[in-house]
Amino acid sequence: MSPVIVFDLYGVIARDQTPAAKAEIERLAGVSADGVSGERFWEAYWACRPDYDAGQDSVAYWKTVETRLGTQLPDIPAVLEADLASWTEVDDAMVALVGELADQGRTLGLLSNIITDLVPRFEARHHAWLGRFDALTYSCRIGVAKPDPRAYEICAERLGVAPADIVFFDDKPSFVEGARAVGMTAEVFTSPDQVRAFLAQRA
Repeated sequence: MSPVIVFDLYGVIARDQTPAAKAEIERLAGVSADGVSGERFWEAYWACRPDYDAGQDSVAYWKTVETRLGTQLPDIPAVLEADLASWTEVDDAMVALVGELADQGRTLGLLSNIITDLVPRFEARHHAWLGRFDALTYSCRIGVAKPDPRAYEICAERLGVAPADIVFFDDKPSFVEGARAVGMTAEVFTSPDQVRAFLAQRA
């Protein structure tokens, strides 16, 4: 039986934030203008992210960032909007690979750490290729985020298979290790060609 293939979203199919998008977030957040360095801002942004990925309300998340920074953001709604907009671009080569694998009859899953407010925006823009997946598992909707073992287990349950039946690709080594810990075959993603070559070896 061909293994079920599960992809991470960001850093694999969807693109990470561009420098221009990050600069706009910094501008709206008042970085430097209020004495907060860009380095401190992004440290707080990512340190507070796990609860956000697991379903925390957006405003509550940004309030937590404020607390960590020890300052007030000038316009949380504007920062939130810029942040959401920064996570909507995709890698067309990977989207093509998803279609290619689906056309081969492969069972596909998506396991993403993603925030609640971003899901409808992302799905509205990319519903065509997202529809090629057999199961979409979003951290914000299951209440746990990678590398929590339950995130991988829930993904497998939704696909109707055991973790051992899954090949998982993620760009973050810690998330790959989390997948391996529950029994998945997992690889650090580098490119569409890497995925094709790896799957061809297992054919």
